[in-house]
Amino acid sequence: MLNSKKRILTFLGWAFFSLLFVIGCSNQITTNYLPISDTTAPGVKLTISIAATLKDAMEEIKPLYSKHKSNVDLIYNFASSGTLQQQIEQGAPFDVFFSGGTQQMEALQQKGLLIDGTRKNLLKNQIVLIVSNNLTGINDFKDLANKRVKKIALGEPRSTAVGQFTEQALSKFSILDQVKAKAVYAKDVRQALRYVESGNTDAGIVFFPEAKSSHLVKLVQIVPETSHSPILLPIAVLKNSKNVNAAKEFIQFLSSDQAKAVFKKQGFELAGSSLWDDNNRVLGFWKDKSSLSIDFQETRGSS
Repeated sequence: MLNSKKRILTFLGWAFFSLLFVIGCSNQITTNYLPISDTTAPGVKLTISIAATLKDAMEEIKPLYSKHKSNVDLIYNFASSGTLQQQIEQGAPFDVFFSGGTQQMEALQQKGLLIDGTRKNLLKNQIVLIVSNNLTGINDFKDLANKRVKKIALGEPRSTAVGQFTEQALSKFSILDQVKAKAVYAKDVRQALRYVESGNTDAGIVFFPEAKSSHLVKLVQIVPETSHSPILLPIAVLKNSKNVNAAKEFIQFLSSDQAKAVFKKQGFELAGSSLWDDNNRVLGFWKDKSSLSIDFQETRGSS
Protein backbone atom coordinates (compact mmCIF):
# COMPACT_ATOMS: atom_id res chain seq x y z
CA MET A 1 0.00 0.00 0.00
CA LEU A 2 2.82 2.37 0.95
CA ASN A 3 4.73 1.54 -2.24
CA SER A 4 1.63 2.31 -4.34
CA LYS A 5 1.34 5.76 -2.79
CA LYS A 6 5.02 6.45 -3.48
CA ARG A 7 4.60 5.44 -7.10
CA ILE A 8 1.55 7.70 -7.48
CA LEU A 9 3.33 10.68 -5.89
CA THR A 10 6.40 10.10 -8.05
CA PHE A 11 4.25 9.99 -11.20
CA LEU A 12 2.39 13.19 -10.26
CA GLY A 13 5.70 14.93 -9.54
CA TRP A 14 7.15 14.07 -12.95
CA ALA A 15 3.90 15.10 -14.62
CA PHE A 16 3.97 18.46 -12.85
CA PHE A 17 7.58 19.19 -13.86
CA SER A 18 6.86 18.06 -17.44
CA LEU A 19 3.96 20.51 -17.61
CA LEU A 20 6.16 23.37 -16.36
CA PHE A 21 8.81 22.48 -18.97
CA VAL A 22 6.28 22.55 -21.82
CA ILE A 23 4.84 25.91 -20.67
CA GLY A 24 8.34 27.35 -20.39
CA CYS A 25 9.27 26.26 -23.92
CA SER A 26 6.01 27.62 -25.28
CA ASN A 27 6.67 31.04 -23.72
CA GLN A 28 10.22 31.08 -25.02
CA ILE A 29 9.10 30.32 -28.58
CA THR A 30 6.45 33.04 -28.45
CA THR A 31 8.91 35.61 -27.09
CA ASN A 32 11.47 34.87 -29.80
CA TYR A 33 8.91 34.91 -32.64
CA LEU A 34 7.32 38.33 -32.22
CA PRO A 35 10.42 40.50 -32.83
CA ILE A 36 11.31 38.51 -35.97
CA SER A 37 7.84 39.15 -37.36
CA ASP A 38 8.17 42.92 -36.73
CA THR A 39 11.62 43.33 -38.30
CA THR A 40 10.67 41.54 -41.51
CA ALA A 41 7.60 43.72 -42.22
CA PRO A 42 7.63 44.72 -45.93
CA GLY A 43 8.32 48.35 -46.90
CA VAL A 44 6.20 50.66 -49.04
CA LYS A 45 7.00 51.46 -52.66
CA LEU A 46 5.80 54.85 -53.91
CA THR A 47 5.88 55.55 -57.63
CA ILE A 48 6.06 59.29 -58.34
CA SER A 49 5.50 60.71 -61.82
CA ILE A 50 7.46 63.94 -62.08
CA ALA A 51 7.84 66.67 -64.69
CA ALA A 52 11.33 66.67 -66.23
CA THR A 53 12.18 70.17 -64.95
CA LEU A 54 12.09 68.81 -61.37
CA LYS A 55 14.64 66.03 -61.94
CA ASP A 56 17.67 67.57 -60.18
CA ALA A 57 15.65 68.78 -57.20
CA MET A 58 13.79 65.51 -56.70
CA GLU A 59 16.93 63.40 -56.99
CA GLU A 60 18.47 65.51 -54.24
CA ILE A 61 15.38 65.12 -52.08
CA LYS A 62 15.25 61.31 -52.38
CA PRO A 63 18.03 60.50 -49.86
CA LEU A 64 16.62 63.12 -47.48
CA TYR A 65 13.29 61.34 -47.50
CA SER A 66 14.95 57.94 -47.08
CA LYS A 67 16.38 59.18 -43.80
CA HIS A 68 12.96 60.51 -42.80
CA LYS A 69 11.06 57.33 -43.80
CA SER A 70 13.47 54.42 -44.12
CA ASN A 71 10.72 51.92 -44.96
CA VAL A 72 9.52 53.89 -48.02
CA ASP A 73 11.17 53.21 -51.38
CA LEU A 74 10.71 56.08 -53.84
CA ILE A 75 10.49 55.14 -57.52
CA TYR A 76 10.71 58.13 -59.86
CA ASN A 77 9.27 58.39 -63.36
CA PHE A 78 10.45 61.52 -65.22
CA ALA A 79 8.93 62.80 -68.47
CA SER A 80 7.11 65.80 -69.89
CA SER A 81 3.91 66.72 -68.08
CA GLY A 82 1.79 65.85 -71.10
CA THR A 83 3.36 62.42 -71.46
CA LEU A 84 2.81 61.71 -67.78
CA GLN A 85 -0.80 62.85 -68.07
CA GLN A 86 -1.38 60.35 -70.88
CA GLN A 87 0.24 57.52 -68.90
CA ILE A 88 -2.01 58.24 -65.92
CA GLU A 89 -5.12 58.40 -68.12
CA GLN A 90 -4.16 55.01 -69.54
CA GLY A 91 -4.09 53.49 -66.05
CA ALA A 92 -0.37 53.47 -65.21
CA PRO A 93 0.11 52.42 -61.55
CA PHE A 94 1.41 55.69 -60.12
CA ASP A 95 0.83 57.03 -56.62
CA VAL A 96 1.66 60.74 -57.04
CA PHE A 97 1.77 63.20 -59.94
CA PHE A 98 4.03 66.28 -59.75
CA SER A 99 3.28 68.36 -62.83
CA GLY A 100 5.18 71.16 -64.56
CA GLY A 101 1.96 73.08 -65.12
CA THR A 102 -1.67 73.23 -64.03
CA GLN A 103 -3.23 72.32 -67.38
CA GLN A 104 -2.27 68.64 -67.16
CA MET A 105 -3.34 68.36 -63.52
CA GLU A 106 -6.64 70.07 -64.26
CA ALA A 107 -7.37 67.58 -67.03
CA LEU A 108 -6.81 64.66 -64.64
CA GLN A 109 -8.99 66.25 -61.98
CA GLN A 110 -11.81 66.75 -64.47
CA LYS A 111 -11.65 63.03 -65.23
CA GLY A 112 -11.81 62.11 -61.55
CA LEU A 113 -8.30 60.66 -61.45
CA LEU A 114 -7.11 62.57 -58.36
CA ILE A 115 -7.95 61.92 -54.72
CA ASP A 116 -10.04 64.83 -53.48
CA GLY A 117 -8.30 67.26 -51.18
CA THR A 118 -4.73 66.21 -52.08
CA ARG A 119 -4.04 68.63 -54.93
CA LYS A 120 -1.92 71.66 -54.07
CA ASN A 121 0.20 74.18 -55.97
CA LEU A 122 3.64 73.59 -54.47
CA LEU A 123 6.06 75.65 -56.60
CA LYS A 124 6.24 78.21 -59.37
CA ASN A 125 8.61 78.58 -62.27
CA GLN A 126 9.79 80.97 -65.01
CA ILE A 127 10.53 80.50 -68.69
CA VAL A 128 13.76 81.99 -70.00
CA LEU A 129 15.60 82.56 -73.25
CA ILE A 130 19.04 80.95 -73.48
CA VAL A 131 21.70 80.92 -76.19
CA SER A 132 24.89 78.94 -76.74
CA ASN A 133 27.95 80.47 -75.13
CA ASN A 134 29.56 81.50 -78.41
CA LEU A 135 26.50 83.32 -79.80
CA THR A 136 26.37 87.11 -79.51
CA GLY A 137 23.92 89.79 -80.58
CA ILE A 138 20.83 88.14 -79.02
CA ASN A 139 19.51 90.38 -76.25
CA ASP A 140 15.81 89.56 -75.96
CA PHE A 141 12.92 87.56 -77.35
CA LYS A 142 12.37 89.78 -80.37
CA ASP A 143 15.90 89.03 -81.60
CA LEU A 144 14.78 85.45 -82.28
CA ALA A 145 13.23 86.75 -85.50
CA ASN A 146 16.71 87.85 -86.62
CA LYS A 147 18.11 86.01 -89.65
CA ARG A 148 21.29 85.24 -87.70
CA VAL A 149 19.30 82.83 -85.54
CA LYS A 150 18.83 79.67 -87.60
CA LYS A 151 17.50 77.09 -85.12
CA ILE A 152 15.62 77.49 -81.82
CA ALA A 153 14.97 74.69 -79.33
CA LEU A 154 11.37 74.66 -78.05
CA GLY A 155 9.32 72.25 -76.00
CA GLU A 156 6.65 70.42 -77.96
CA PRO A 157 3.52 72.52 -77.20
CA ARG A 158 1.11 69.57 -77.33
CA SER A 159 2.92 67.53 -74.70
CA THR A 160 5.18 69.82 -72.62
CA ALA A 161 4.32 72.55 -70.15
CA VAL A 162 7.31 74.64 -71.24
CA GLY A 163 6.12 74.47 -74.85
CA GLN A 164 2.64 75.67 -73.94
CA PHE A 165 3.91 78.66 -71.95
CA THR A 166 6.45 79.45 -74.68
CA GLU A 167 3.77 79.71 -77.36
CA GLN A 168 1.76 82.07 -75.17
CA ALA A 169 4.78 84.34 -74.73
CA LEU A 170 5.77 84.27 -78.40
CA SER A 171 2.21 85.17 -79.35
CA LYS A 172 2.32 88.07 -76.89
CA PHE A 173 5.50 89.33 -78.58
CA SER A 174 3.93 88.79 -82.06
CA ILE A 175 6.79 86.56 -83.27
CA LEU A 176 5.22 83.10 -82.96
CA ASP A 177 5.14 82.36 -86.71
CA GLN A 178 8.74 83.50 -87.27
CA VAL A 179 10.03 81.39 -84.40
CA LYS A 180 8.01 78.30 -85.31
CA ALA A 181 9.70 78.32 -88.74
CA LYS A 182 13.05 77.84 -86.95
CA ALA A 183 11.85 75.51 -84.21
CA VAL A 184 13.52 72.24 -83.25
CA TYR A 185 10.98 70.62 -80.97
CA ALA A 186 12.05 68.69 -77.88
CA LYS A 187 10.18 65.94 -76.03
CA ASP A 188 10.81 67.70 -72.70
CA VAL A 189 12.58 70.75 -71.29
CA ARG A 190 15.78 68.83 -70.51
CA GLN A 191 16.15 67.85 -74.15
CA ALA A 192 15.61 71.46 -75.22
CA LEU A 193 18.50 72.46 -72.95
CA ARG A 194 20.74 69.76 -74.44
CA TYR A 195 20.04 71.03 -77.95
CA VAL A 196 21.44 74.45 -77.02
CA GLU A 197 24.33 73.05 -74.97
CA SER A 198 25.49 70.87 -77.85
CA GLY A 199 25.25 73.69 -80.40
CA ASN A 200 22.57 71.90 -82.40
CA THR A 201 20.46 75.04 -81.98
CA ASP A 202 21.48 78.68 -81.58
CA ALA A 203 18.95 79.44 -78.87
CA GLY A 204 16.24 77.85 -76.80
CA ILE A 205 13.42 78.57 -74.39
CA VAL A 206 13.50 76.55 -71.18
CA PHE A 207 12.54 76.82 -67.54
CA PHE A 208 14.78 78.79 -65.19
CA PRO A 209 16.17 75.74 -63.28
CA GLU A 210 17.51 74.24 -66.53
CA ALA A 211 19.36 77.44 -67.42
CA LYS A 212 20.66 77.76 -63.87
CA SER A 213 22.05 74.22 -63.90
CA SER A 214 24.16 74.62 -67.06
CA HIS A 215 27.53 76.28 -67.59
CA LEU A 216 27.29 75.71 -71.34
CA VAL A 217 24.61 78.33 -72.05
CA LYS A 218 23.97 82.02 -71.41
CA LEU A 219 20.69 83.25 -69.97
CA VAL A 220 19.54 86.20 -72.06
CA GLN A 221 16.07 87.02 -70.82
CA ILE A 222 13.66 86.06 -68.08
CA VAL A 223 10.30 86.26 -69.77
CA PRO A 224 7.79 88.66 -68.16
CA GLU A 225 5.09 86.83 -66.22
CA THR A 226 2.50 89.05 -67.90
CA SER A 227 3.22 87.35 -71.25
CA HIS A 228 1.91 83.94 -70.21
CA SER A 229 -0.29 82.13 -67.70
CA PRO A 230 1.14 81.69 -64.19
CA ILE A 231 3.59 78.77 -64.15
CA LEU A 232 2.47 76.83 -61.08
CA LEU A 233 3.65 73.30 -60.31
CA PRO A 234 0.86 71.27 -58.69
CA ILE A 235 1.12 67.91 -56.97
CA ALA A 236 -1.58 65.39 -56.03
CA VAL A 237 -2.24 61.79 -54.96
CA LEU A 238 -3.72 59.71 -57.76
CA LYS A 239 -6.99 57.83 -57.46
CA ASN A 240 -5.50 54.42 -58.23
CA SER A 241 -2.77 54.70 -55.58
CA LYS A 242 -2.53 51.69 -53.28
CA ASN A 243 -0.48 53.67 -50.75
CA VAL A 244 -2.60 56.75 -50.13
CA ASN A 245 -1.41 57.53 -46.62
CA ALA A 246 2.26 57.13 -47.57
CA ALA A 247 1.69 59.32 -50.63
CA LYS A 248 0.10 62.05 -48.50
CA GLU A 249 3.05 61.93 -46.09
CA PHE A 250 5.48 62.30 -49.00
CA ILE A 251 3.67 65.37 -50.32
CA GLN A 252 3.70 66.82 -46.82
CA PHE A 253 7.48 66.31 -46.66
CA LEU A 254 7.91 68.32 -49.86
CA SER A 255 6.61 71.34 -47.93
CA SER A 256 9.20 70.87 -45.17
CA ASP A 257 12.08 73.27 -44.64
CA GLN A 258 14.52 70.64 -45.92
CA ALA A 259 12.70 70.20 -49.21
CA LYS A 260 12.06 73.93 -49.64
CA ALA A 261 15.79 74.62 -49.34
CA VAL A 262 16.50 72.14 -52.15
CA PHE A 263 13.82 73.61 -54.43
CA LYS A 264 15.09 77.14 -53.93
CA LYS A 265 18.69 76.08 -54.54
CA GLN A 266 17.65 74.53 -57.85
CA GLY A 267 15.90 77.71 -59.00
CA PHE A 268 12.25 77.20 -58.04
CA GLU A 269 10.14 79.47 -55.89
CA LEU A 270 7.39 78.47 -53.50
CA ALA A 271 3.88 79.01 -54.77
CA GLY A 272 2.48 82.25 -53.38
CA SER A 273 5.87 83.87 -52.87
CA SER A 274 7.38 86.67 -54.94
CA LEU A 275 10.10 86.04 -57.48
CA TRP A 276 11.58 89.38 -56.44
CA ASP A 277 12.98 90.22 -53.03
CA ASP A 278 13.38 93.65 -51.44
CA ASN A 279 16.83 94.07 -53.01
CA ASN A 280 15.59 93.61 -56.58
CA ARG A 281 17.03 90.11 -56.79
CA VAL A 282 15.34 87.42 -58.82
CA LEU A 283 15.62 83.93 -57.34
CA GLY A 284 18.67 84.97 -55.36
CA PHE A 285 20.50 86.84 -58.13
CA TRP A 286 21.00 90.60 -58.50
CA LYS A 287 18.93 92.07 -61.28
CA ASP A 288 17.59 95.42 -62.41
CA LYS A 289 13.79 95.20 -62.78
CA SER A 290 13.84 97.85 -65.51
CA SER A 291 15.59 95.46 -67.90
CA LEU A 292 14.96 91.78 -68.52
CA SER A 293 18.39 91.02 -69.96
CA ILE A 294 20.95 89.20 -67.81
CA ASP A 295 24.54 88.15 -68.33
CA PHE A 296 24.07 84.78 -66.67
CA GLN A 297 27.79 84.09 -66.47
CA GLU A 298 28.06 86.95 -63.96
CA THR A 299 25.03 85.89 -61.91
CA ARG A 300 25.45 82.14 -61.76
CA GLY A 301 27.33 82.15 -58.44
CA SER A 302 28.10 78.72 -57.02
CA SER A 303 25.38 76.91 -58.92
